[in-house]
Amino acid sequence: MNITLPTPASPFNIGTRGSPLALAQAHETRARLMAAFDLPQDAFAIVVIKVMGDAIQDRALKDIGGKGLFTREIEDALLDGSIDIAVHSMKDMPVEQPSGLLLDTYLPREDVRDAFVSLTARGLDDLEHGATVGTSSLRRRSQLLVRRPDLNVVEFRGNVQTRLMKLGNGVAEATFLAMAGLNRLNMTDVPRTAIAPEDMLPAIAQGAIGIERRADDSRAAAMLEAIHHGPTGQRLAAERSFLAHLDGSCQTPIGGLADLDGGTLRLRGEILRTDGSQVLADDMIGAIADGADMGREMAVKLLEKAGPGFFDHM
Repeated sequence: MNITLPTPASPFNIGTRGSPLALAQAHETRARLMAAFDLPQDAFAIVVIKVMGDAIQDRALKDIGGKGLFTREIEDALLDGSIDIAVHSMKDMPVEQPSGLLLDTYLPREDVRDAFVSLTARGLDDLEHGATVGTSSLRRRSQLLVRRPDLNVVEFRGNVQTRLMKLGNGVAEATFLAMAGLNRLNMTDVPRTAIAPEDMLPAIAQGAIGIERRADDSRAAAMLEAIHHGPTGQRLAAERSFLAHLDGSCQTPIGGLADLDGGTLRLRGEILRTDGSQVLADDMIGAIADGADMGREMAVKLLEKAGPGFFDHM
């Protein structure tokens, strides 16, 4: 397919949030496109778009609208043609896109694990009884309370740098961050302990970068095809199907992870009561091509076990 490639005079506009991590992800996307098409950096423009989720830092996401708060303004810019593509952290993405948009390109996935971060403790078991831990994630809060119901868990919004500053100011003794974010920001000096998925199942699609485009933009489709990472897409098909059939949002504690091994896919998933009083989990292995069906089947099984009112303990 012949396409008109961007030039410095007519650049390809890449939309993103303005946090350091979001910018790092946009820069990675640009670098991969530059390499794929042998284009100079100024053939691309990074367009920073302010989103509601970044503007409101004093309330929990579940109280102000959930995941769409990190995407709505960017998707509006995509729909009106202000940008050509949008770069997202996939764990922030709702399972449905607005009409006219497609999310079908993923970059190679980073480390999926959560990191325990503290200036005083090496791990969760080192925290004293009643210690304060900060997190804005209902999943992490619930998983934490399953293991340490004695801890005081407080709301901890903000980007990576803001949360580290809060730790330094003594707002909490520990927090959790994604290993992927720390790696992408080259923050090797941050004291962290990676937590195995067996101990803390990550968020759906954690560590993955997704790129959204207009459904009718054939040029963007052709350019993105050159940088799409198929194995990441296969893993996310299973995880996001699991999430979709649970009707997952920022108000439901859900963990999930798909791994590939040769021609098979292993999907692990769990749902938790928000007070940490109960966790229901499942583990399935099947063909890679059946990933989306596995996600749906696992969601149905866990919802049947949970029964009505499982997520009501807010």
